[in-house]
Amino acid sequence: MLTLKINGESRSLGDIDPDTPLLWALRDTLGLVGTKYGCGIAQCGSCTVHVDGKPSRACVMRVGQLQGREIITIEGLARDSDTLHPLQQAWIDQDVAQCGYCQAGQIMSAAALLNSKPDPTDQEIETAMSGNLCRCGTYPRIVKAIKNAAAGGA
Repeated sequence: MLTLKINGESRSLGDIDPDTPLLWALRDTLGLVGTKYGCGIAQCGSCTVHVDGKPSRACVMRVGQLQGREIITIEGLARDSDTLHPLQQAWIDQDVAQCGYCQAGQIMSAAALLNSKPDPTDQEIETAMSGNLCRCGTYPRIVKAIKNAAAGGA
């Protein structure tokens, strides 16, 4: 029986195959559907989660390699269920999402950036977000939302 620490809780994955990608364990086994499937080859960023505080692509990580590690999904990003994470609020305030499909991954990458660099430069934002693709092209609003969250407001 495989157990992982996800969003601060020990979660049993039952007799899941240890080679199962984390993405499918999150979505299909645990019902945490905020993490999206995009490309399946770690190129688009839609499946970004945090593993030990670092942005990681859930589509290529095998659950058998993650025991003892801290996994945070978009559902666990906010400190409690009644309050949005500052980035989530900034995304709303800046009307970032169009189709919204990539946005959970975008927010998770941005959160990792702000955790390591609370006041990032434009270049640091561009570098940190370069692995996340947005088909709708909302990049200017994404950057503005990150800057606003870093500044502590909308």
